[in-house]
Amino acid sequence: MKSKPAAAAVRTLQKTRSAARGALLWGYEQRLAREVAQGGKLPRHLGLILDGNRRYAKAGGMGREMGHSFGADKAHEVLQWCLELGIGAVTIWVLSTDNSSRDPQEIAHILSLLEREALNLSTDPRIHANRVKVRAIGQHANFPEHVLDALRELEEKTAHYDGMRLNIAVGYGGREEIVDAVKLHLETQAAAGVSLEQATAELTPDHISAHLYTTDTPDPDFIIRTSGEIRLSGFMLWQSVYSEYYFCDVYWPGFRRVDFLRALRDFQGRDRRFGK
Repeated sequence: MKSKPAAAAVRTLQKTRSAARGALLWGYEQRLAREVAQGGKLPRHLGLILDGNRRYAKAGGMGREMGHSFGADKAHEVLQWCLELGIGAVTIWVLSTDNSSRDPQEIAHILSLLEREALNLSTDPRIHANRVKVRAIGQHANFPEHVLDALRELEEKTAHYDGMRLNIAVGYGGREEIVDAVKLHLETQAAAGVSLEQATAELTPDHISAHLYTTDTPDPDFIIRTSGEIRLSGFMLWQSVYSEYYFCDVYWPGFRRVDFLRALRDFQGRDRRFGK
């Protein structure tokens, strides 16, 4: 058994090592920030797949609801990083259509967080100072009315802004988005008196693009997915045809600014040829 002075010395050494690691990480982060600032190009539209909330909670011995709560807090933090860099459009994927099969209590908690964050964003000084236009994209027909009210209030308060475009993908699926776009195009053609035969004969990719949820936003040029999973899971299937991808081995709530900057530095080093 260690004596009290020895135990105190061990604690002091541990604190010193921790402080040294923190200083090294801070220094590395500052160097990355300079490299990204000097690296030129940044994404016009950044897609973020927020994955790993539940595994983060499990790894920390917490309930899954805490993982989602920490994930919501992280989204606020990452929004600030994007604003500081002047990224023009960001789409964050919060809840997929496939997630609807999860435990109803978990879905209810996620929707309560969505309502809370929508109300917070509607009064967030950063949103108004930076003229951020916020939209919720996806299929929301089955959402509780109070959640829809919060989303509508946020959209209405920011609808006239011309700064960053922030798309919150919730109740979202890439296949469903494409199906909705085709339906809307055909309905529009029918309302104009165009026959189904003529509409299908003249159908082009531009017609589909014109009716996507993100029709007023450039296609994403960079997509980051956290948690180490190497797949898209249906995120922006139509729009991501020329997107660059980055898969990060950290759960979303643990995503650090240094991870974000590493991803952007990686993007800046890529040669995008668009099939040429």
